Parts: sequence; structure tokens; C-alpha cells
Amino acid sequence: MWRLGCPETKAQPKKHCATKEEKASRSEKCSIWVRERLGLVADPVQEEILNARNRQLILNCTRQWGKSTITAAKAVHRVMTKAGSLVIVVSPTSRQSGEFVRKASEFVRKLGIRVKGDGDNEISLELPNGSRIVGLPGSEATVRGFSAVSMLLVDEASRVSDELYLAIRPMLAVSKGELWLMSTPFGKRGFFWETWERGGPEWHRVRVTAADCPRIQGEFLREERRAMGDRWYRQEYCCEFSDNSSSIFDADLLDQAMSDEFGKLEF
Repeated sequence: MWRLGCPETKAQPKKHCATKEEKASRSEKCSIWVRERLGLVADPVQEEILNARNRQLILNCTRQWGKSTITAAKAVHRVMTKAGSLVIVVSPTSRQSGEFVRKASEFVRKLGIRVKGDGDNEISLELPNGSRIVGLPGSEATVRGFSAVSMLLVDEASRVSDELYLAIRPMLAVSKGELWLMSTPFGKRGFFWETWERGGPEWHRVRVTAADCPRIQGEFLREERRAMGDRWYRQEYCCEFSDNSSSIFDADLLDQAMSDEFGKLEF
């Protein structure tokens, strides 16, 4: 019988007395800044995300974990602590990008700062220190022209087209800013799956299943599994990359069947 829960949550680190060095760097930790300034208490995995210093991060997470909220807090920390910085968020639709910037705006209001746009972009937030957060829609034709990006966030990345992803990557060519991909899986296809499965060691991978989220109750998950069926449940809540329902053959079997044994055919 298949167990309801997903893979076990990793053990939390044991508490210890902070050293002088740790106390001195306390103010530099994003998770502490977010808790003290924004009033957002992060769980252990969210703290890992907030404090990550990797240039490339891919987050494969369950639905309703709070990825947009925690990354919006990260974006606000960036623009508040680094004057003149630019954070770009790309989503499949304008509505989703707008929702992300709205969450960021709510955090900015908590800091006592009046929220305003940058005057050039419809979905945007500009701070008194010259920093900006700009939300872009899922259209390759409308995302070009940005440079010196400090942080590039791709929300719902599994639903963003490969063409759009390839169009936004050059934004980081000069700035060498950070690139974050965040999503729940959507089949074994596209750059999100390719990066998760075959991206190099430069990618910091974080997987968060429903079993890892203390805010999702077991009874709710049991109802969801009955309503959604096993395949969709595993994708939405266990972060598994499932084959498309219309596929005749499993993608892994097709990969194993491919061979370079035969050379180019001559006609």
C-alpha cells in the first residue's frame, strides 16, 4: 500500500550557543532581517532559501508552500539592502507577476515606505534608494531591454516557455546576478525539468514536498489524493515529474532506448 506522505523531512539542526562571529554576522542573515523587519517567521527550509548565497538556485516545491511569499521577502531584502539594485520577476502571465509584486509591496508598506511604481513599467515597485522590482509577463517579445539585473526570479517556471527562458538569461551577462527558478513540476519537459535533472553542480537544488510543510494537514492531503488521483497528487504535492497523460511511452524508457550505435544513414 502506498504511503500518504512523501519522503521524510530532513532533521532540523541542533541548537547551539552562537559564537562572536555568528552574532556579528546576525544582521547579514536574510532570514533574521525578514523576521525582525517584515514580521515573517520562516520555517527551516524557508530559512535555507532566504539565506542561500548560491548564484543559481532551483526550488522544486509543493503547492501552497509559500514560495511566492518567501521569494518576495527575499526580493525586498535585496532591494532594501543594496541601493540601486534591480530585481526582475518573470511569470507565465501578467496576473501572476502582478501578484508577486503586490506581495512585495505589502512587505514594503510594513517598512513604512510609500509604495509607487517606477514610471516606466506597468508592474513595478521603486524604492527611495533607487532600487526596483519589475514584474514581466510570459511573452518573449516584451522582456528584452533589461540589463544589470541583480536578481532574476522565474516564478511557476515549469509553465514558462523555453523561448522566454532563453530570452531572459542574457540579462545576467554583465551583472552576474542571481538566477532563481521556482515551481511545482509540470511533466518531464522544458527547461525547469531539464535543469532539475541535468543541470550542473552550479545549481543549488531544494525540494520541498507537502510532508515537509508543517502548514499542510494530513487530512487535507488524504482528501486531495482521493480527488486528484495518484499521478496528479504525486506531481502537485510530492514534487515528482510525471510523464504527460497523453504519452504512450515513459520518457525514461525512451531515453534508455536511444542509442548512438548506428551512424548517419546514407540515401
